[in-house]
Amino acid sequence: MEKALERSVAGKIRLCLGSQARLKSLAPLAGDASTRRYYRAALDGRNLPASLVVMVLSGGSLPMSSEELAVFKAPPGELPFLNLHRFLSKLDLRVPALYGHWVDEGILLLEDLGDCSLWDHVQGLSPAAVARWYEMAIDQLLTLQLKGTERGDDSCIALQQRFDFRLYNWEFQHFIEYGIEKGKKGTLDAKERNLLTRGFDLISRHLEEQPLYLNHRDYHSWNLMVLREELVMIDFQDALLAPLQYDLASLLNDRETGRLIQADLEERLLDYYLTRMEDLGKGKVQRDRFLETYRLSTLQRDFKVVGRFIYLDLVKGKSQYKQYLSPTVRRIEQNLARFSHLKELAQVLAPHLEAMK
Repeated sequence: MEKALERSVAGKIRLCLGSQARLKSLAPLAGDASTRRYYRAALDGRNLPASLVVMVLSGGSLPMSSEELAVFKAPPGELPFLNLHRFLSKLDLRVPALYGHWVDEGILLLEDLGDCSLWDHVQGLSPAAVARWYEMAIDQLLTLQLKGTERGDDSCIALQQRFDFRLYNWEFQHFIEYGIEKGKKGTLDAKERNLLTRGFDLISRHLEEQPLYLNHRDYHSWNLMVLREELVMIDFQDALLAPLQYDLASLLNDRETGRLIQADLEERLLDYYLTRMEDLGKGKVQRDRFLETYRLSTLQRDFKVVGRFIYLDLVKGKSQYKQYLSPTVRRIEQNLARFSHLKELAQVLAPHLEAMK
């Protein structure tokens, strides 16, 4: 299989980069939570990049969207990654260069961005330098959200789909199924399940009522690569419409981000986001209301992430994400405590969250 892939990639490299381009080696890269596979292709030839990345799609048909939930009502006629790549490139957002694609064969050739994510890059930097890098990420995020929404058209797959009650509820149920029932608890009784569902419905209804903007859906420190002092956005194929706060919550509250982005820095970055929104002509934002939706977005996303991490461990055999359960669960507990109307939900969840740490 690997030899056949190597021959296929070698031929496609020559098609894209010229007959002088030669494949020196093809080495697998560490995978992510998706079913895609990635390889680094080392090249030989004049005036060529030293390497490129090969994305190998699983299966023989167009993937619809994220593996855990296909949100499209009808199958798209184009690979979402390609559709979003074209759209984001028109917004002057930095995404990896695309050398060529053969979707029927499940192969895409992309720019090699190296191995340094934003999270890797900021380790050991001064607090001021960390803040500057995350301000850069916020600038890019606002371009995506504001310009992307304003300039959107029907050709962009992401603008045809939105986070709504159905999708929020699906992710909460995913948490109940894998975070609790298939984790350590076992099947919940009807009363406890109803109490959880009632609390989750309160969050979902609030978020569903917020204004919608284009969001990446997984905009965090591991999906922003640092290349020559520039941030490059990856893994954007699941973009859709959501509240402004969704991607911001993802950026400042993902996995173990709290080790670096503690309360004082988080407040500084939230203020920076709101100030930049005003600078971009969006008017004065009511901070308390904005932060309420931001905290609820963080909660919703963290519940989804816990269910997803346990699912990946139990179903996909990808145990590397379990290390992020404890910091995510602690953040859930902290944010639940902020909302008096979610007190009952917090009480019901308390023993389950404790068991996940």
